[in-house]
Amino acid sequence: MEVKFPSIKDITKALKTIRQVADITPLSENIRYSNIYDATILLKREDLHRVRSYKIRGAFNKISSLSKEQMEKGVVCASAGNHAQGVAFACFYLGIEGTIYMPSVTPKQKIEQTKMFGGDKVRIVLEGDTFDDASKAAMELCEKEQKTYIHPFDDLKIIEGQATVGLELIKQVSKPIDYLFVAVGGGGLASGLCSVFKELSPDTKIIGVEPAGAPSMKTSIKKGINTTLKQIDKFVDGAAVKRVGDLTFAICNSYLYDMVTVPEGKVCQTILDLYNRDAIVVEPAGALTISVLDTFKKEIKGKNVVCILSGSNNDITRTAEIKERALLFGKLKHYFIVRFPQRPGALKQFVVEILGPNDDITHFEYSKKSSKENAPAIVGIELKSSEDLEPLIQRMKAENFFGDYLNDKPDLFQYLI
Repeated sequence: MEVKFPSIKDITKALKTIRQVADITPLSENIRYSNIYDATILLKREDLHRVRSYKIRGAFNKISSLSKEQMEKGVVCASAGNHAQGVAFACFYLGIEGTIYMPSVTPKQKIEQTKMFGGDKVRIVLEGDTFDDASKAAMELCEKEQKTYIHPFDDLKIIEGQATVGLELIKQVSKPIDYLFVAVGGGGLASGLCSVFKELSPDTKIIGVEPAGAPSMKTSIKKGINTTLKQIDKFVDGAAVKRVGDLTFAICNSYLYDMVTVPEGKVCQTILDLYNRDAIVVEPAGALTISVLDTFKKEIKGKNVVCILSGSNNDITRTAEIKERALLFGKLKHYFIVRFPQRPGALKQFVVEILGPNDDITHFEYSKKSSKENAPAIVGIELKSSEDLEPLIQRMKAENFFGDYLNDKPDLFQYLI
């Protein structure tokens, strides 16, 4: 099957279109990461758009391309994240009626942001428990009222809009880009970049990055056919889809240099590092391209490397979960079933004799049962070093406190985090 790439002419036209609402985002060197990897690490700050993600590019380009009749009938989309905000802003700016379907479980912060950008031009409908439920309802409305569906990624005009990131990059760099890392959800941004660089910088190696819990593009490329995943981890919500686009799969399959995944816990540690050390706020998808750099440490040494920070719509209420996942990934947070003897002083013995001097109890659930010699407690312990884990377990076993280790038991562990 012939792969259809957007043309440079059409992408250039899209760039002029979106300039109405999207300024050129900065490309700046991050000295800390450059020193770590002995390379020039440049960050393309797509998180600095007024809607805080690159999605405004594709949404505005697509909606601007509609005929007068289509605009009068209005547009519809389904999204729980950045695409919804991009569509909402485009509708308000262009004076077009829009209906945005979101799953009923969408966080209030995202709903409010979408309302703010859309103003009186956008109607938000909460439908179902999943994106698929919302998308189905959106498509039904389009068919019933002959409205235009604005797909989040599998549309040539959307891809053209996202491709404008590539045109900006080409003009911003003083020397050729050796490696370009891009987050992949549905594949719209990656497809747009491939379309630009295959023409204007064919030696640049473009590497797509997905969360390990939602490897839809990697799986599809490996199988050679666009594949729908049965289940995904939705934590990296800006890049977690069960199925990538047919258009985007064809482009990425033919041009990406590599397609890799990153564990969600590693992404969380990157989010914390960027905030604490660089004062940069990113959403989980925005941290993917930084999180993967150590995997390519040997390849990128001495090279000119660009990482696209795709967005910064991070809900502050997720901070506790982000920290928890980061600690778990770093093997610094551990959960146990601890069997406490039903006698006075057992807890004191555990704290004084079992825990190490730098160990900290962060979770404790216990109910005394007078009919048993030992009663279980669920205990979460944060360590200063991952090397402290084995000695801790040995001390627990020696004094008959050890019941079970829960981190490697997903069926039980899912109820704790």
